[in-house]
Amino acid sequence: MAKTGFFLLAFAALAAAQNPDFSAERLRAHVKFLASDLMEGRGIDSRGGRLATEYLATAFAIAGARPAGDNGTYFQKVPLVGVETQPDSTQFTIAGKGKSLTLKWYSEYVGCDAKQKPSEQIDAEAVFVGHGIVAPEFKWDDFKGVDVRGKMLVLFTNEPDSNDPKFFGGRALTYYGRWTYKYEEAARHGAAGVVILHTTPTAGYGWDVVSSSWGREQSFNKLEPNQPALAFEGWVSSEAGAKLLAMSGHTMDELLKAANSRDFKPIPLGLRVRMKLVSKVRDQDTRNVVAVVPGSDPRLKNEAVVYTAHWDHFGIGKPVNGDSIYNGAVDNATGCGAIVELARAFASLPQKPRRSIVFVAVTAEEAGLLGSAYYAAHPFIPDGKTALDLNFDALRPYGRTKDVEVSGAERTTFWPQVEQIAKRYNLTISPDPHPEQGSYYRSDHFSMAKAGVPSFTVDMGNDYIGKPAGFGDKMFAEFNAKHYHQPSDEYHDDWDFSGMVQMMQFGFTLGLEAANLDKLPTWRAGDEFLAARQKSGVK
Repeated sequence: MAKTGFFLLAFAALAAAQNPDFSAERLRAHVKFLASDLMEGRGIDSRGGRLATEYLATAFAIAGARPAGDNGTYFQKVPLVGVETQPDSTQFTIAGKGKSLTLKWYSEYVGCDAKQKPSEQIDAEAVFVGHGIVAPEFKWDDFKGVDVRGKMLVLFTNEPDSNDPKFFGGRALTYYGRWTYKYEEAARHGAAGVVILHTTPTAGYGWDVVSSSWGREQSFNKLEPNQPALAFEGWVSSEAGAKLLAMSGHTMDELLKAANSRDFKPIPLGLRVRMKLVSKVRDQDTRNVVAVVPGSDPRLKNEAVVYTAHWDHFGIGKPVNGDSIYNGAVDNATGCGAIVELARAFASLPQKPRRSIVFVAVTAEEAGLLGSAYYAAHPFIPDGKTALDLNFDALRPYGRTKDVEVSGAERTTFWPQVEQIAKRYNLTISPDPHPEQGSYYRSDHFSMAKAGVPSFTVDMGNDYIGKPAGFGDKMFAEFNAKHYHQPSDEYHDDWDFSGMVQMMQFGFTLGLEAANLDKLPTWRAGDEFLAARQKSGVK
């Protein structure tokens, strides 16, 4: 028998014999505590956030995982800057064509100063730039060489309509459609700021999600010298956007249609955006929690499989129905509990896998994947020696499913193992049920993917055992409409954790298999992340 085959069979047999005990009740205890009001919504640089990270470090220690953070601790400090717009001192006025419109904070606009300054005065020409995308590989350029330095760019999130997988991913949203990309591209073009015109179809969520997410302190990486940044990164509601465009003689539908054309050229709106922007700026004290179960192979223990989940949520914010604590039970106390129990499972194995297993509970996911981006840039084991990142984010408490969703796994050379393991667990691999929402670019595995590491999120599918057809879609829509990024994302005693346990078992086996491979996985030929993988030294 080949050496590789021997190792895989041997470790599979050991894992089967050990049969790690994934307890629904232990997972329930983690989720219930992390989502309790005592954690105050686990905000960045808050008492609740510090308590949550202390809890996770202690839980990893009890599980048997060793510290892998700074200076022999479980903590990796992540230096961030908090910028909180002061609405009582801030003004946002649109003027032109004999009219003016002053917008109201929270109900009509939200945003902040990405230059991280206490005050800004902005008086800038407004220019509509479609989707604000420059994508040479698709022969797409919304700027067409127009100089937008010092201008206020007005645009839609999302990207051009497509049913062709080779053109902006077809129905699947690519990174070009994400709001983070819009701000980055505008800064590269020297714009003064960006106003995103919100619509629920283009964003994938309602205005209440935008306002609750952006109507509070925002977190940023500290700016490097001469790093381009926007004086204003913000959104306006669809109603306010319609008023703004009406002043320029345009409509939302008209400009959205224009934006979907390859021939689109920037449209000066004949308006000026005048802002007095006052902000509270402070350094933020926050951290990732990092633990490791060392590998057993003298050489391969210096390589790793990584499990990630974000611990942060939105802390204490604007009350909704009298509740101001954004508990983040599904999003993402569930994922944190999962990786703690995965650490317990790996630590309990009598024969550890060949590679080390690293567990990272990251901060500032809700602020734009900042904690995972920091870890990817400062990893415990180099990205070029990391086999895989398996991410857990927002596991749903509705029971077991017949299928699993692992979007992005098919882009990696680890895909055959994923298929085999899914078959072993009698799971059908389902495609992303909502590709238009761009979920691949919205969670922490994306930070690792950008660093070249084959990465994807492990999530249950939509075909729930014992539930009627359409149940999964119904529950997803209900959560997205009523509870996503809202105080009502709370723990309930009647939750069914069996589906989460199912995903932990599946994710454990994926990680075990990757940890015992002879050769590190990589991205398939032509993938957008392959160059980063090759740059890190993996061929």
